[in-house]
Amino acid sequence: MKAKEATYYRMPITNWPESERPREKLMQYGPMKLSETELLAIMIRSGAGGYSALDVARELLQKTGGLNKLAQMDYNDILQMEIKGLGKTKAVTIAAALQLARRLQIEESKTPDQVLRTSEEVARICSPKLRDLKKEIFMVLLLASNNRLIKEVIISEGVLNASVVTPREVFREAILGMAAAVILVHNHPSGNPEPSREDIRLTRQMVECGKTMNIPVLDHIIVAGDGYTSFSDRGLMTS
Repeated sequence: MKAKEATYYRMPITNWPESERPREKLMQYGPMKLSETELLAIMIRSGAGGYSALDVARELLQKTGGLNKLAQMDYNDILQMEIKGLGKTKAVTIAAALQLARRLQIEESKTPDQVLRTSEEVARICSPKLRDLKKEIFMVLLLASNNRLIKEVIISEGVLNASVVTPREVFREAILGMAAAVILVHNHPSGNPEPSREDIRLTRQMVECGKTMNIPVLDHIIVAGDGYTSFSDRGLMTS
C-alpha cells in the first residue's frame, strides 16, 4: 500500500503544514510513511517556476512509468526528459541514489568466499549489476578449483547488442587470475533472455578453447530483466 500523498501541488512546500512536508514527515514518522513521490522530492529538494519539488518528482515518475522504469535510467536519460525544475545537479543526485540502491542489492547477495554451484547462485550476484543496463556487458567469473569465486572481470562493453568478445581476452584473464574454471555472463538490454545464434556460437567456441587450455567453461548466463538463461541448464554448452 502506498503512503498517502499531500494534495498541495504547485504550492511552495514551505507554505505547507509542517506535518505534511516530506522532510519533516520522514524525521517524525520514518521513511515507510512516505510515498515514492515524497521520497524523490526529498532528493530533488526544490522546484522552480511555480513547481514544488513534489511536482517535479510526480512528473518524473509519470514520464518514466514508475520507480522500476526510473531505476533503469542513467544521468543522461533523466536529464533528457527536460522536466521543469530538474537540472544537472538533481539528475546527478537521482542517478547516484539509484546506483547506491543497486550496489546495496549486490552487497546483500554476496557472502564471504562465495562458492558458485548453480546457475541461480550466479544470477543472484550478477543480475543486480547487469539487468538495468542499456548497453551489453560481457564478463567472466574466475573460479578456483572448488568453484570459489576469485574475481569478476568485464571483458567487453558494447552498445545495445554490439559487444565483441574473443577467447584470447577471456582466457588471458583466466590465466592471469590463476583460475581453474570460468563462467561467462552477459546481459541482453532488450529484456529477452533467449540466446541468439551468435551467443550459442560464441559459447561453443569458448568451451572448445577452454578444453584446449584445461580451463573449463562451466556455464554461460544471460541476464535479461528479472530473468536469466543458463546454457548449462538448457544443454547448450556443446554441439
